[in-house]
Amino acid sequence: MSSSPFRARWPLEPDTLFLNHGSYGACPTEVLQVQAELRARLEAQPVRFFVREFEPLLDEARAALAAFLDADADDLAFVPNATAGVNTVLRSLRFEPGDELITTNHEYNASRNALDWVAGRAGAKVIVARLPWPQPTPQAIVQAVLEQVTPRTRLLLVDHISSQTALVMPLQALVRAMRGQGVETLVDGAHGPGQVPLSLRELGAGYYTGNCHKWLCAPKGAAFLHVRKDLQAGLKPTSVSHGHNSPRRDRSRFRLDFDWTGTMDPTPALCVPHALRFMGGLLPGGWPALMQDNHAKALAARRMLNERFGLAPHCPEEMVGSMATIGLPDGYPAAPPPPYYLDPLQDRLFQEWHIEVPVIAWPQPPQRHVRVSAQVYNTHTEYQRLAEALEALLR
Repeated sequence: MSSSPFRARWPLEPDTLFLNHGSYGACPTEVLQVQAELRARLEAQPVRFFVREFEPLLDEARAALAAFLDADADDLAFVPNATAGVNTVLRSLRFEPGDELITTNHEYNASRNALDWVAGRAGAKVIVARLPWPQPTPQAIVQAVLEQVTPRTRLLLVDHISSQTALVMPLQALVRAMRGQGVETLVDGAHGPGQVPLSLRELGAGYYTGNCHKWLCAPKGAAFLHVRKDLQAGLKPTSVSHGHNSPRRDRSRFRLDFDWTGTMDPTPALCVPHALRFMGGLLPGGWPALMQDNHAKALAARRMLNERFGLAPHCPEEMVGSMATIGLPDGYPAAPPPPYYLDPLQDRLFQEWHIEVPVIAWPQPPQRHVRVSAQVYNTHTEYQRLAEALEALLR
């Protein structure tokens, strides 16, 4: 089987077809080497590193990320992952009994749990907009959400790209429509940055949290929270620390609160500039070419798999990023328990065919589909091998 020349730049197991970049990402060897050097520097003199060197390094990382996201660096904070970012916002906001918080039936389970918990504590109500599936359109999604808005609506929580369905939401239209109703949007952008073009300045969402360890290929533990400047007052990290009463005036309270929440390993965030440079240097056209190449690869894989099994695509091409879903015959009557949701078919693909790809129960068991990811190290022959495996296992 042919292998991409880029595959050797990742420390992935050579005998596994890794078609699941979307779940946890995969960090290139060169970026991991930079992280190892930073960790060695930290441990050689921890006081010097944290007291004298850390803040300028963090500022450098934030500036590089802000340039990539088209955002003001002062509006960005590093967090461990997008789930932490969602929790940070939801647990900082104050809701009243009877308030309504909208989300969609595509929302990621962890974020939905946080929303349910915060709403239950406050006596607020979670309203679920059921999006058309399959064959959604951007207009139909916006309409489905708007139909749930009432005078009691306080917030919309929405994925940028759904984990379960790989659906790219019409985010700009949703944010604009909700602001027109006086409602702010919290975007769970776990899969967004690096998979599709993103300008936070243009988007104008109240809150956007995204991972750097997925499509930006930074080490695990690197993510960000972007908060529009007019909403930063009163927002606190989940761990309130020294920044809360710092007398410094050279930085905003938002940055003072989030830049230091206690001793931790900061190297994932500090590696973000290196990850951005590495990934942006793989193809002659830089990041735009990389995202377009992955998008085209995902569409080609989806087209081939759908044709092989006589299926219609789940959604229009404009709502596909670097992941795509393909329908499967019904599986088991109940979904496997969280957090890993390993369908027996997924296990067999790995154990018998050495293919790592998620099989997801959606919209409810026994319905299910397979979700393929497209990263620069993947090749079309790998998706063909997946098709062969599915044909053999589903006979």
